[in-house]
Amino acid sequence: MQHQIPIAELGPTGEAMAGAVQACVHCGFCLPTCPTYQVLGQEMDSPRGRIVSMRGVLEGHLPLEQALPHVDACLGCLACETACPSGVAYRDLLSPFRAHAEQRRHRPFVDRLKRWMLMATLPYPRRFRLALKFARLARPARRLLPASFQPLLDLLPHDLSPKIRLPAHVPAEGLRRGRVALLTGCAQQVLDADINLATIDVLSRNGVEVLVPRGQVCCGALAWHVGEGARCRRLARRNLSAFPMDVDAVVTNAAGCGSAVREYGTVFRGHGEEDAASALAERTIDAAAYLQELGITPPPSVSRPLRIAYQDACHLLHGQGVRDAPRELLRSIDGLELVELAEAETCCGSAGTYNLDQPRIAAQLGRRKAETIIASGCDLVASGNIGCMVQLRLHLERQSSDLPVRHTMQVLRDAYDRSLGPRR
Repeated sequence: MQHQIPIAELGPTGEAMAGAVQACVHCGFCLPTCPTYQVLGQEMDSPRGRIVSMRGVLEGHLPLEQALPHVDACLGCLACETACPSGVAYRDLLSPFRAHAEQRRHRPFVDRLKRWMLMATLPYPRRFRLALKFARLARPARRLLPASFQPLLDLLPHDLSPKIRLPAHVPAEGLRRGRVALLTGCAQQVLDADINLATIDVLSRNGVEVLVPRGQVCCGALAWHVGEGARCRRLARRNLSAFPMDVDAVVTNAAGCGSAVREYGTVFRGHGEEDAASALAERTIDAAAYLQELGITPPPSVSRPLRIAYQDACHLLHGQGVRDAPRELLRSIDGLELVELAEAETCCGSAGTYNLDQPRIAAQLGRRKAETIIASGCDLVASGNIGCMVQLRLHLERQSSDLPVRHTMQVLRDAYDRSLGPRR
């Protein structure tokens, strides 16, 4: 019997979902690039296998419950898109399918509670800071907590970033060459607020006027990636009105945030404000990509030779197609040697809330990434996403390594300040 995806019943994203399914020719090029397939070794835990499962559910001949374990295990890293010769837009299928499934699945009470806690705290810096303080108090009672809550404690940072109120406007130094608005992120403000300061500093030094819109909120990435489309749109609508039109670009310094904003056209498809959402998406660009296009003043030479390993954040490399820009910026620092990592395009296991939802797989990927970093012989690790940085710090520490993990913008700022150097 021939089955077809009921596009009309799936709403405004139905056509894109069907297009992604039909574009897949099951060639298998995605298999070796898929981190979960590498870990689990099961066909149904590959992009090709998941597309078959999702298609079966949408066409009505596979129970949702059979597909969910495999779809839930997907990182959403989009490495499959980079590898796919047929141009399958896997992102057009995964998040909309998760939204479709979320309305139909039954979650145990403990899972619903954990999910509610994450969505009620992570996107809101003040709540998130308070939640982390309470979580520290819960550490001694770790064994009394449900097993699914214990990974939350593993990822607690040793120190919280101090509260920083960013200026609403920072003028360009010297001749103004550009004018941008900065997306500041949510969890990043609590985990490492200095990333925003470094980004503003580097932009300003290179002749860019920076605005920090006061009305901005979380981009909605965390909600979108787990199928909470309505929650994502509630947050995103506030950003549509917060960011001004009279700027050259909206600059992001967190790969997951940038990738999510660039998907706003899909997020709002059929829900109104699609034109405004698409316009904001088109103007959004990662800080490294913006600075590469603009051209930067080379930072001063480092005091001693320095080997830096650059770790590709999946939603920068695969989600936004940004690979060369951060590397070129780092190479502009005289005396710095850029070290390429083995399996550079493989996810570290962070992936939004993935290391909380799928801790076993995330831990295996995090350990592998930490081992490749240590084996590179680098003095420092640079990355372009706060989630990756948290994951790397955790797993480097578990490997008894004290390698510093810094954002690309922090490395550049430190180079300009002549404070960049290897460990002593």
